[in-house]
Amino acid sequence: MEFLEQRREHALALFRIVIGLFFLIHGVQRIMKGANLVSWPGGPMTVIELVGGGLILIGLWTRWAAFIASGAMAYAYFVVHQPKALLPIANGGELAAVYSWAFLMLVFTGAGAWSVDQLLNKSSKKSLTNA
Repeated sequence: MEFLEQRREHALALFRIVIGLFFLIHGVQRIMKGANLVSWPGGPMTVIELVGGGLILIGLWTRWAAFIASGAMAYAYFVVHQPKALLPIANGGELAAVYSWAFLMLVFTGAGAWSVDQLLNKSSKKSLTNA
């Protein structure tokens, strides 16, 4: 178990990178299909997928981006999918539900290793110790 515990931050970083990349790709797919960025709710959702997915992918302002993305996916689930049927498997909302929970986890865990947040945190600590 120590072997796994020592790699927790890297596993979290890989999780963040993959989830952010998939979310970003979802937004790119919408753009490629000609998404109207001023229509509700598709336009704002596309922007959240593009910007939020990109920020989560690189690990910049990860907690805030994940918070907004989680809320957007919860909204998508409860407003678009849940009225069709009670369970996600029946209403087509599995992806929205999984994204919402994955992003909520990132709100609490942060970006992990290999992130801009981590680099900024290290540089701000160095500047404080040099002051």
